[in-house]
Amino acid sequence: MTERNAQGVKYADMMPVPDKMKAWVLGDPDELKLIDKDVPVPGRAEALVRIDAVAICATDLEIISYGTPAMFEGGPPFNKNFTPGHEYMGTIAALGPGVDEFEIGDRVTVEIHAGCGQCKRCRAGMYTSCHNYGLNYGDRDKGHRANGFTTNGGFAEYAINNINTMIKVPDTMSDAEATLVVTAGTSMYGLTELGGLVAGESVVVIGPGPIGLLAVAVAKSLGASPVVLVGTRENRNKIGLELGADVVIDARSEDALARVKELTGKGADYVVDCAGTEATVNQAVHMTNRGGKVCLAAFPKKPVEFDLGYLAVNNIYLYGIRGEGRSATHRAMAFMADKRFDATKVHTHTFPMSDLPEALRYARERIDDAIKVVVSMKDSAAKSAAAE
Repeated sequence: MTERNAQGVKYADMMPVPDKMKAWVLGDPDELKLIDKDVPVPGRAEALVRIDAVAICATDLEIISYGTPAMFEGGPPFNKNFTPGHEYMGTIAALGPGVDEFEIGDRVTVEIHAGCGQCKRCRAGMYTSCHNYGLNYGDRDKGHRANGFTTNGGFAEYAINNINTMIKVPDTMSDAEATLVVTAGTSMYGLTELGGLVAGESVVVIGPGPIGLLAVAVAKSLGASPVVLVGTRENRNKIGLELGADVVIDARSEDALARVKELTGKGADYVVDCAGTEATVNQAVHMTNRGGKVCLAAFPKKPVEFDLGYLAVNNIYLYGIRGEGRSATHRAMAFMADKRFDATKVHTHTFPMSDLPEALRYARERIDDAIKVVVSMKDSAAKSAAAE
């Protein structure tokens, strides 16, 4: 390993790093362009990651169309050469000054958020709720990073990550599976750090999307009983059973609320709403037993009305989650590396990075019942080689 520049950034001959890279950038809403950008240089407590694979998240689709919840250079991310994408994994290509926690060549998957480390929430480990979110530009750099939200993300050949956000990937885990660790970590965060789930308590998950399906897997792995999935898509309900659901309720043909009460007696200890509609929020409240907890894991597009009186009189706790704080992603990796559940069951499609717009279309329109779509740099390289 040698130092290539005066800033003390460490590179290695085994992984040559170019000066320029291909990157997708956001122009106007729903406009992505593939351009050449400078390869970023890691600073203190940072590493340069060569992107190998990226999973598409529903939040990526929101950012590309509406901008929020991204905040880049103090405002919406449009027409600023901003690169979205946050659920990625790759190989460390360079180390910032003083970094010795990792080696060049290590395969890593990443968390999204590196909080400022100095606000009240960050000091409590809730860096996904950092009070300095987005204040990392110009003369007002608070040190906060959220890749693909407030800093450039992974729809590119390289990205910078704080060392606190990187987790080593075992050799037995594929690139595609490694991109799913952050999704499992989000479910873990909602059920353990914020929810306090203990073995033997009942969990209902509404909505068999990626977070919902992995919430089923995480709940089962944590010892919840019974684990119930409520969904309307037969194929996804089947995957839920494969991931550990004890019971699946098809909301099209059954009264989900009555069925949950039948299964649990007085209602579930935890209900995780991964659908985010007015109907499912109210359903979640009424499915929960007295003193139980409702976790909102989806973002409703507009204000919703729900039965606040029922929630209050029954001492039901309501909380939302965003991301994967308190190192929940590290615990999710431990579960996945130990084969506690098979997250690859939610991975349905793979595209080369050069076909990112098509990959996004599959994810947005749920073509072929797409659940988790992954874009791969290795597939892109193979495609380029074949074209030559």
